[in-house]
Amino acid sequence: MSNAPAQREFFLDSIRAWLMLLGIPFHISLIYSSHQWHVNSAEPTWWLTLFNDFIHAFRMQVFFVISGYFSYMLYLRYTRGYWWKVRVERVGIPMLTAIPLLTLPQFLMLQYVSGQASTWHQLSFYQKYNTLVWELISHLWFLLVLVIFTTLGLFIFQKIKNSARMAINKPASMLRLSVIFLIIGLMWSVFRHTLFILAPGLLSDGLFNFVVMQTLFYLPFFILGAIAFTRPSVKALFTRPSPACFIGAALAFVAYIANQRFGRGDAWLFETEGVITMLMGLWMTNVVFSLGHRLLNSHSPRVTYFVNASLFIYLVHHPLTLIFGAFITPHIASNTLGFCAGLVFVIGIAIILYELHLRVPLLRFLFSGKPQKKRARPAPTA
Repeated sequence: MSNAPAQREFFLDSIRAWLMLLGIPFHISLIYSSHQWHVNSAEPTWWLTLFNDFIHAFRMQVFFVISGYFSYMLYLRYTRGYWWKVRVERVGIPMLTAIPLLTLPQFLMLQYVSGQASTWHQLSFYQKYNTLVWELISHLWFLLVLVIFTTLGLFIFQKIKNSARMAINKPASMLRLSVIFLIIGLMWSVFRHTLFILAPGLLSDGLFNFVVMQTLFYLPFFILGAIAFTRPSVKALFTRPSPACFIGAALAFVAYIANQRFGRGDAWLFETEGVITMLMGLWMTNVVFSLGHRLLNSHSPRVTYFVNASLFIYLVHHPLTLIFGAFITPHIASNTLGFCAGLVFVIGIAIILYELHLRVPLLRFLFSGKPQKKRARPAPTA
């Protein structure tokens, strides 16, 4: 029997869609920030750097909380084997589709734009392999991590289900969760720094970074989402506004910026960032959920459209952003104007491509992982 709530929780659908679509201004602002990327403007702009840092500091943590919430909801609805099959198809097929259709052409374009195509033959076999892993998985990394989470969920979700049956529920509080996530963040940071000392090459290996480091960092948020579904008291911690979480998230962001400006990569910069973003992700979940519950918890055809379109738009926005950055950004003097023009360019073309792909059944399947239902034939007239 399903334990899904009777009423659809529109605010979670909306938040998940907008978090995914937030990847568009994130990557466009990256062009105009002080961070080194594939393509950059001639001069960085401080407010776009700050805007980019803010999105990066919390977006994916909150996204994985929602993913865990909906994944566990479906886990209770289906058999374990069917649940795994459906979830892997929904994220794995779009990922495998996007590699040859999107990220491979994107990689080839960047090779010629940056002038590195002529030096490709000078790379060793491992350097070529590692470069391809980084570039072909690229912005699809979260789909790979979701496939891993789904597989781990076969075991983790069963334990959560069993603990719920046995009523093994300790009192939930944001302070308790903050301490737990602080400890997890410290453990992740110590693990990373140990690798930095003993095996630094692993940290630059693309596959290891996606499969191990990203999985370990975001898994607590995925599990938290599942627990929030099965325990209303935990969910209430995030849907009720908490002034402490609002203040904590603001202070965490200040610490994040200070670490970015004054930390050193050969010291504890990345490890400190891990602890800060672990806590900021937890507190921003309260900020985003509580605001979303108040402002977005209603049905809207326009929001439903973007909920359905969000994955496709996210997949195609990255190469569109790089095309804009490589060929259009150099001709716009103002970074603020360029950022706004980039939003119009990328979102406009992405929506057009989304509408076109809806008219091709094979593309609809490849970019959604959902088998297309056959239309019922009209009954013959007498």
